Amino acid sequence: MVRTRFCDVFGVEHPIVQGGMQWVGRAELVSAVANAGGLGFITALTQPTPDDLAKEIARCRQMTDKPFGVNLTILPSINPPPYAEYRDVIVDSGVPVVETAGFNPAEHLPAFRAGGVKVLHKCTSVRHAVKAQELGVDGISIDGFECAGHPGEDDIPGLVLIPAAAEEITIPMIASGGFGDARGLVAALALGADGINMGTRFLATREAPVHDAVKRRLVEATERDTDLIFRPLRNTARVARNTVSAEVVSILDDGGRFEDVRELVAGARGRKVFETGDLDLGIWTAGLVQGIIHDVPTVAELIDRIVREARELISGRLAAVLG
Repeated sequence: MVRTRFCDVFGVEHPIVQGGMQWVGRAELVSAVANAGGLGFITALTQPTPDDLAKEIARCRQMTDKPFGVNLTILPSINPPPYAEYRDVIVDSGVPVVETAGFNPAEHLPAFRAGGVKVLHKCTSVRHAVKAQELGVDGISIDGFECAGHPGEDDIPGLVLIPAAAEEITIPMIASGGFGDARGLVAALALGADGINMGTRFLATREAPVHDAVKRRLVEATERDTDLIFRPLRNTARVARNTVSAEVVSILDDGGRFEDVRELVAGARGRKVFETGDLDLGIWTAGLVQGIIHDVPTVAELIDRIVREARELISGRLAAVLG
């Protein structure tokens, strides 16, 4: 067993987290992570309405009796979703942990505290992590430049970001971005984190509710097969490289505006990729970690492998270095 203070605070067996993933964070995957001893998160906004979220939470409870959480990502929008209603469902459903991301979660923290919900806040910089700690969250997920999705605009990779954050953060902190195996877990612990968060690696598991073609692509791809889109708009996102991502990059690099790519990057198109397996239907996220993904195991096989090999690495190769 590899146990850290993150396990003690958040009530899980292993310091391994499956963070929120749009269209992917559903009961099948989340319950599998929970049953294997990790902490999985249902993605709230994957569910069309707050009522649908309540039903998904109930469905997940039918599949596991272990702790799991819900991700609530708060992003700017002309017509924002009813965040407060999603929040209230999380509290009323008795979910023990919420993963907040995006904007400052301050307005939602009183309700989560009152409901006994622990808050793990995801951020991409030390300054934002410090601010979240000051607000009173229970844990930090620090997201390096290697990650899928939005890595922020500072471009700081985990090798520097994690220890820099560890110097400032006193609450449990997990490392995110580029993690997919035991080597990553051991490295994160050495850098000062209390565990790891994985997204892309969990996408390539049997329980992930996406088409097998997506999983095969993650196995076949290298660390060079991603694109950074929206860079000129300062809203950078790392996605799997395909014909659509190349077109988006080209349009924006040539001075295009968001309106010029809006249809190309529509979330509905990305969802179709996961449903149909047509990898060029739209934009879908993937991290640099795909370069070290070589199989599609069950979630239990993956977590057991990571924990077992981490123990062997710490007690074997690293111990041997000490002579």
